[in-house]
This record gives sequence, C-alpha cells and structure tokens, in this order.
Amino acid sequence: MNLNPENFVFVGAILLFFSVLAGRTGYRFGLPVLLLFLGVGMFFGCDGPIPFLQIQFESAKTTQFIGVIALSIILFSGGMDTKFQDIKPVIGPGVVLATLGVLLTTCIAGLFIYFVCGFIPDFQLGIWESMLLAAVMSSTDSASVFSILRSKGLSLKERLRPTLELESGSNDPMAYMLTIMLIQIVQMGEFSFGKFILTFVLQMGIGALSGYLFGKLAIATLNRLNVQNQSLYSILLLAFIFFIFSFTDMLKGNGYLAVYLAGLVVGNAKVVHRRSMATFFDGFTWLFQIVMFLTLGLLVTPSELPPVIGVGLIIGFFVIILARPISVFLCLLPFRKFSTRARLYVSWVGLRGAVPIIFATYPLLAGVEHAKIIFDIVFLITLISLLIQGTTVSVMAKWLGLVAPNKGEKNFDVQLPDEIKSSMSEIEINDIFLANGNRLMDMPLPDNTLAVMVKRDNNFFVPKGHTQLKTGDKLLVISDNEEALKKYYESLGIEDYSIEKN
Repeated sequence: MNLNPENFVFVGAILLFFSVLAGRTGYRFGLPVLLLFLGVGMFFGCDGPIPFLQIQFESAKTTQFIGVIALSIILFSGGMDTKFQDIKPVIGPGVVLATLGVLLTTCIAGLFIYFVCGFIPDFQLGIWESMLLAAVMSSTDSASVFSILRSKGLSLKERLRPTLELESGSNDPMAYMLTIMLIQIVQMGEFSFGKFILTFVLQMGIGALSGYLFGKLAIATLNRLNVQNQSLYSILLLAFIFFIFSFTDMLKGNGYLAVYLAGLVVGNAKVVHRRSMATFFDGFTWLFQIVMFLTLGLLVTPSELPPVIGVGLIIGFFVIILARPISVFLCLLPFRKFSTRARLYVSWVGLRGAVPIIFATYPLLAGVEHAKIIFDIVFLITLISLLIQGTTVSVMAKWLGLVAPNKGEKNFDVQLPDEIKSSMSEIEINDIFLANGNRLMDMPLPDNTLAVMVKRDNNFFVPKGHTQLKTGDKLLVISDNEEALKKYYESLGIEDYSIEKN
C-alpha cells in the first residue's frame, strides 16, 4: 500500500486504533505497550502477513525527523512531571550514570563487539564501527522508562524511581554526542581526545544553560500573557519546546538536554493553567510515543533480521548481563547509600527503546559502511530489552525486596490553583475519628480547616455538620494551617497520612 494524500489519514487512523487496542490487551498480560506499538508497525510494514495492508515505508530521514519531534516532547513532558524535591537527593548518581555510565557502557560493549565480530566472517566491524554500534545503544530510553515505571505504579525503596527517571531523561545527550562523534571518526579515520572533551563541555554547557534560561522565559511569558482561551497556553508551551531544541542545536549545544531541563524548570514553578497544560502534554506525549514506535516498526524489514539474530542475541545479552551492570556498579561506587540490591535493580532497568533505533538512523543517513547491519542489530537488541527487561520490571523489584508500600491512587482528583495557599489532605475515617461521635460536627478539626467532600464506596457528596460518617469513608480536607492539621492527626495517633501543600 502506497501512502498518498487520499489514504494517509485513513491509514493513520487505523494504525492508531489498532495500537491502542494492542496496548490495552498487552497491559492485561504484562507486556510493555511500547513493544506492542512497535509490533503493530511491523504488522503493517513491508513484510506484514497481509499483502494488501502492507505499507511501503523506507525513509530513514522521515523516521529521524519524527523521532526528534517525539523525543523533544517526551523529554520535556518527563522533565515537567519530575519534582525537583524528588531528584535533588539523587542528582549526583543520576548525572554520573547519565554521562560516565553511557561512556563506560560504550567502551565495554564496543570492545566486546569488536572481539566477537572478529570470529564472524559476515560481521567484520572495525574498532570504531564497533564503538559506534555500542554508542548508538548505550543510553536507556526515556520513553520506555517513563512509560513502564509510571504505568506499573511502582513505589520503590532507596529513591530508585527518581534515580532511574533522571538517568533516562538526561542520558540521551551523551549517547547522541558519542554517536555523532564516532560517525565522524569512522568517516575520517582519526580521533582527538582534546576535541572530544571540548565538544562535550560545549554541548552540555550550552544545552544546560539554554534549557534553564528558556525555561525561565517560558514561565515569565505564560504567567504574564493574558489570553482568554486557556488552551492556547499549551500550544504556546509546545512552540517553546521546538524553539528551545532547534535554537540550542543552532548554538552547537545539546537540544535534548535543553528541553529536558526546560521541562524540569517549568514543572517546578508556579505556572497558570498548569492542570490543563499537564493534561494536554500527557495526551500529546502518548500520541507521539505511539507515532514514533509505529514509524520505527514500519521502517524495519523483518525478513532482513534473521542473519543478525545470532550476533544480536550475543551482544544483547552481554549488554544486559555484563556491560550495563559493570558500568552501573563502577558509577555508583562513590555513593554508599545504594545497597547492592539497588545497584542490581538499576542495572536491570537499563531499558532500550526508541532512542537507540532513532540514533541508528544517523549512520544510515551519513552513509557509514555497515550502517544497515548496525540498524538491524540495534533494532533486535531493542526487542530483546523490551521483551525481557520491560516485562520483568515489577518482578525484579519484588524479587530484590525493593518494593515500597504503595500510597495508592488519590480518591479525590482535585487540584487548587497556585494562587491559593492552602493544603489538601485525604484521610480515611476509622474508629479513632468517631470516638467523640459519628457526625462531622463532632470531629474537632483545627481552625481554618474544612471537610469539603466525602467518598463512600463509589459515591461522592458534600458533607454538612450533621452528616453521619462511617468507618471506611474517605474525607477530603482543606486547611490554611498545615501545622495544626499535622498536630491534629498526631494527637489522634494517626501515622498514615499525607498532606499536599499547594
């Protein structure tokens, strides 16, 4: 099937529809939904089982373009959803894993690939080509890590979740820089350590500064702009994302780092219409994740994978079992707070996904020799990683004893505007609360504190003073006096409570 203006929208709708259905079905069986999106793309690709549904798509350039757009949005959204107070204690290990960890993985895996290929006549890769293959797949994929960790709803001990999300959100720049540099080395045949250090400092420095400054500019613009339709704020922020990435790239900085840091800055500041923008970007991120994985699935030719299955399995299992763990344990040596179990889990959740496949299109477009072999091996290793590591994220956490008690989902999906300086709290009514009587007026709530809603079973209602409460009711409390509310809970001997400060 050839895509033309007449059937493009129709085919796109069918692909999205089947992707969502596949994702829903896969979630029930514990399969990563991103792997299924990739599968849908392959099903409708040039080697699909139904001839009249086969889509002839072979444009690595278009794939790369879609990937850059998608990654910009995914990284910004990931940064926006990350609370600085969560990652502040793990900035050190997160940054080391995102930089030194990627470099170590590249070197260890690259040397192994060069050694292995020396025994396989059909895969005679030179040392720099081997390093290029390793660099392309050296970073963990932010889309995969964000999606799987958040969809599983895992609560992890030892601050592992913010560590993994910080690493996956910030290690793409290092992998991108190594990929571009190694392409140049393969083509020119020379390496300059001084040039590498200079490029690294410029890319990271300009990227970080650009992300911070433009993040602040985005906040100021959004808060001072007076637009009647609040939906336009999300569109304006989307324009900022694309501008930040492209302008940073023009300055020879790293656009991926810039958009992630900009998202972190915006997400941790007071911004008008935050909730509507968060909803917009949540949906938009999912859309581009689906489009990105579908495109990658369409691009690959499954009939070309069998010749690389053997070498791909060897390299893939080496990276999962040895290269990643060795680099993680070396990087975390200075950080004594991480237990051995935690280091093993960080080693395991080194998920590969869309990013390595997108980076594998760069050698293709640059005309590097053996680029097609590199692309096919990276694609195969991504499948292995998603299938083995992606399906065992929860199992491994439980096996290592790293699952923390889950606070559960909120019973009341309520968010106050930033201008209101109140605190919200959800509590479950038990016998202690009903000791003085079962009416709301019998509860000695602190001053400036209101019980605004009750959830009983699946029903919600606004309570009055004479409302009779029952054990198991969920109560939403809003207070202007957070300290008094804490003392009230403590006076009742309640330890399991949370207060969300606005």
